Amino acid sequence: MSEGREHDRSEIFPPAVAVRVFLSFAFAYFFSALVRGVTATLAPHFSAELGLSAADLGLLAGAYFLGFASTQLPLGSALDRFGPRRVLVVFLGAAVLGCAAFALARNFIGLTLARALIGVGVSACLMAPLTTFRRRFTTLAQMRANSWMLMAGSSGMVASTLPVQWLVPVTGWRGLFWVIAACVGLSMLAILLVVPRDAPLRDSAGASAAGGYGEVWSHPSFVRFAPMGFFHYGGLIAVQSLWAGPWLVQVCGWTPASAAQGLFAINVAMLLSFMAWGVAVPKLYMRGWTAQRLIARGVPLSLAALALAVLLGREATAWVWVLFCAGSSVVALSQPAIGLAFRSELAGRALSAYNLVVFLGVFVVQWGIGLVIDLLRANGWSTLSAYRGALALLAGCCALSYVWFLRRDEHAVPHKTASSL
Repeated sequence: MSEGREHDRSEIFPPAVAVRVFLSFAFAYFFSALVRGVTATLAPHFSAELGLSAADLGLLAGAYFLGFASTQLPLGSALDRFGPRRVLVVFLGAAVLGCAAFALARNFIGLTLARALIGVGVSACLMAPLTTFRRRFTTLAQMRANSWMLMAGSSGMVASTLPVQWLVPVTGWRGLFWVIAACVGLSMLAILLVVPRDAPLRDSAGASAAGGYGEVWSHPSFVRFAPMGFFHYGGLIAVQSLWAGPWLVQVCGWTPASAAQGLFAINVAMLLSFMAWGVAVPKLYMRGWTAQRLIARGVPLSLAALALAVLLGREATAWVWVLFCAGSSVVALSQPAIGLAFRSELAGRALSAYNLVVFLGVFVVQWGIGLVIDLLRANGWSTLSAYRGALALLAGCCALSYVWFLRRDEHAVPHKTASSL
């Protein structure tokens, strides 16, 4: 065990406390993922009411990720300085305000700004738990908890499909956001009641856990994972949370109700994938299967599925996107790998910096796909050809990031890490 990890040992939660902490964090992350993915289900409602183009839809959905990404650097420093519990509760307050503003908005600009505020508010919903897990859970427990947090997020994505489709006729989409605001407020209360207060984290020299990001940006593990986080992980979320829906409607000719069923299947597949990773990863790690090795073996499946979507066109219905999203779930293992590559007092900054890369990727890919589709249509391409062209560009970027990952050496520069367990 490394010296840095020995320093953390006194702070590890007992199992009963760890379970309660995990559940309270998972409850908040569920609604973070729901509000992330709901745009794909509500896209036909927004288009009908506001007359939005593909680029407009991409910008509206991407505003969440732009707001999300804008907070990641200050968030990382705040997590290391003030602790995950305090930081998450403050941020969730902004999410409640954003949901209320979205429900009240009357035009595209208002919706976009409100969605950006929601993105700011929920931007700590995964990083705060992952930072807590890095500091307060055993190594194997944090691997399992990381995957199961993503499973909780996938549950939120599942809820953003058919359940939302069923609820909207009753509440309207504005009423839906009032319900989400109330639930996020309830999650704040749960975290305050359940999660123990944060103790100031100090490094091995006794200094306060504050500082910059220089060590993070230059770390070989960060450099290796960053392009894949931007294009592939970002592309996964962009497709799952928006573009799979319009593809099923505009390319495959499905009705919005049928597309919601397809999105439901995609998100159930993601939920089951993360559940499986939560069970399997600790066992695989104990047998020498690191995150890097699993990613190297697993990514080609998702690349093949994306190429298949481009080739099949109208025949690439929900099953192809199930293959792509489930296959891409292996890339999520990069998050615990990043956390373990750094000392615990750098965990908040390392995880948030990587999350910044991912969600900048989501914003660029989500909006960029819409821009490419509109540009190709304006130049005489059919809807099918325009979607194919946009996805072919994404596939090429993902493939290049995978080549970068394979060719980089994480151990080119000696670093004292916690991954020497």
